Amino acid sequence: MRIHPVRVYKSDENLAREDQLAWKIAEVAADPVAVTDEVAEMVINRIIDNAAVAAASIVRGPGIAARSQAEAHPATPGSTVFGITERVSPEWAAWANGVAVRELDFHDTFLAAEYSHPGDNIPPILAVAQHAGKSGAELIRGIATGYEIQVDLVKAISLHKHKIDHVAHLGPSAAAGIGTLLGLPVETIFQAVNQALHTTTATRQSRKGLISTWKAHAPAFAGKMAVEAVDRAMRGQTSPEPIYEGEDGVIAWLLDGPTAAYEVPLPEKGEAKRAILDTYTKEHSAEYQAQAWIDLARKLHNEYPDLTADRIERVIIRTSHHTHYVIGSGANDPQKYDPTASRETLDHSIPYIFTVALQDGEWDHEKSYAPSRAQRPDTVALWNKVVTEEDAEWTRRYHSNDPQEKAFGGSVAITLTDGSTIVDEIAVADAHPLGARPFARADYIAKFRALAAPVLDEAEIERFLDTVQRLPELTDLTGLNFVAKPGILTAGPKGLF
Repeated sequence: MRIHPVRVYKSDENLAREDQLAWKIAEVAADPVAVTDEVAEMVINRIIDNAAVAAASIVRGPGIAARSQAEAHPATPGSTVFGITERVSPEWAAWANGVAVRELDFHDTFLAAEYSHPGDNIPPILAVAQHAGKSGAELIRGIATGYEIQVDLVKAISLHKHKIDHVAHLGPSAAAGIGTLLGLPVETIFQAVNQALHTTTATRQSRKGLISTWKAHAPAFAGKMAVEAVDRAMRGQTSPEPIYEGEDGVIAWLLDGPTAAYEVPLPEKGEAKRAILDTYTKEHSAEYQAQAWIDLARKLHNEYPDLTADRIERVIIRTSHHTHYVIGSGANDPQKYDPTASRETLDHSIPYIFTVALQDGEWDHEKSYAPSRAQRPDTVALWNKVVTEEDAEWTRRYHSNDPQEKAFGGSVAITLTDGSTIVDEIAVADAHPLGARPFARADYIAKFRALAAPVLDEAEIERFLDTVQRLPELTDLTGLNFVAKPGILTAGPKGLF
């Protein structure tokens, strides 16, 4: 990897294009380096993972609405949309599939200076690949680039510190991935990356307070904008530059300001794009920082079966700065303790998630969020006894660059009414590569089968799994879609079109 210094430049300093971060990203995207077998296998895993959570989402409100919008934009040859056979314009397929993938907060993650769901790159890149008639091997190359660029940006540039939503790293990464897929020249990818960033910066209010259905739409919007940015760039349209380093650019006014300095790692020319191997998926449908806490709560449930709410005086979860202030009591969001809060809010509440997992010894993407479950009196009573605190050591480990000590968990102290305490800790989720049961191909397949079973026929499940595992040899990518059982899908609400 090569480290690229990035700072703000005044206009009269005339920063050359070749020295701009967007150009460096475009050079990585245009590099024809081969994809390793290990990366190709992980790409297949993540396509399965995305399809699994999308299958469970296509019958939910956001998925229904986004699909109905896409159906209003038919195209030939077009791109597929999860659940149906009709083909639509690629930007709208990216939109509908992006919402379906993101709705349950149940696919892959990467956390560093920023946080991200790199699997959000797959819907726009796949949509363009289908529309453009690309092969499975070309799709793998595009997805490898999308993951590489997003992970590298996430390692170097914090967005949440300035209340900018993390999809600002997704627009550029998806545009770069599409550029690789299509074999575009550096100049064209550069323009697309600039445009994609310029159009996808938004505040983090979408993940604050009462969290709305827009949470699922935010990355889908970034993917849609990436497709449109590439289209405009291919037509010769130019973009604001330098988009990162300009004195009126993103860094100067939305991030660390005129004195900012970042170091962004990017692969050298000829170096394989391997960043997807640094990412990790979810066993449970909840914010990633909740994964380890669900596993620890499940463990405690099994070890202390008589640990009822009336025996617990207080629960203190000591964890990283990010976990405490974003999904813990440090957020100071009363909605995180509200039994009537939205599902999107509850999956960003460690106090709620730990409580339910401790009581049930399991986590279900539907039952664990049901209003009747959230409003159960003994759950509400225990929930209000759970607080989080920042612990400096867990914060340090959260930000560590050493993968062997990087951690997303913490310690818990449960004080009982008799004065005794139960103390335990967990560093990473069980499904993490360093966890108790790291996810492998069989786990991705099992996840797909479990989530798809209610909405897909068994034959369709097996057809999809057979097709996706032959991805490197595919010449037609239509089979990476799936079609719902008859009568499963409902018509979407009417809007403007």
